[in-house]
Amino acid sequence: MTQHSVHQSRPDPGWDADRYDRQFGYVSALAGGVVELLAPVPGETVLDLGCGTGELAATIAARGARVIAVDGDPAMVASATARLGSDVLLADGHDFQIDEQVDAVFSNAALHWMTRPAEVVVAVRRALRPGGRFVAELGGAHNVAGILAAVRAALAEQGLTEGARMPWYFPSPGEYATLLEAHGFQVLRMDYFARPTELTDCPGGVADWVAMFGAALIGHVPPQRRDAVLARINELAAPTLLRDGRWYADYHRLRFAAVREPADAPDAAVMR
Repeated sequence: MTQHSVHQSRPDPGWDADRYDRQFGYVSALAGGVVELLAPVPGETVLDLGCGTGELAATIAARGARVIAVDGDPAMVASATARLGSDVLLADGHDFQIDEQVDAVFSNAALHWMTRPAEVVVAVRRALRPGGRFVAELGGAHNVAGILAAVRAALAEQGLTEGARMPWYFPSPGEYATLLEAHGFQVLRMDYFARPTELTDCPGGVADWVAMFGAALIGHVPPQRRDAVLARINELAAPTLLRDGRWYADYHRLRFAAVREPADAPDAAVMR
């Protein structure tokens, strides 16, 4: 049986997996490019790190690969287990361990939730066989900058700045490439691009996005003031993120492929 560390990688309140699928299914729907970059083949083993509700893990498995799915949230693990028909590991992405080495580690829209990236890269390297590939997409520098600006301004107006916490790590291409190379990876590809994304199933606009993903940003807001803060976030975001009656999230993505160098150095020596 695969061994794993059971820790929460997200200290915030847990995910609403049903709402995630219902309102934010675009996260998986827009991941075709990173799945194609992975190019899974029959017979190989792929670890899906931060698998969420398991939609992409199922896509990879349909290509004939064996999938080990891992997530740090119990609700996501339960949802993915139901979708995949097999156990999903509850584990912290910073220090997960398995009892085998896999051909590839895949991740979509999850690495930016893991705010100690060097630890994540070390854990990924440990899980990969020499020559194995690490293929992922995450939020890059300037991701959701417009949303964050609206949140910060709304909180400041209400005197609620203290208590807000930035829950994400959004690196530049150079920063992440340097991190990978410093920990025993050869970077094959590093793409950085803007991807404005329509919030088609969010009738409440950007406020719906913040309510789903921004618990660390607004969790300290007293319940009786929460609706007013969210409404003000929409007002402040509208000039740049509401276009022709449609709301958008101002995403910037970082997509990469790297391979584990077949070095003999132990992980502890690589981490520097």
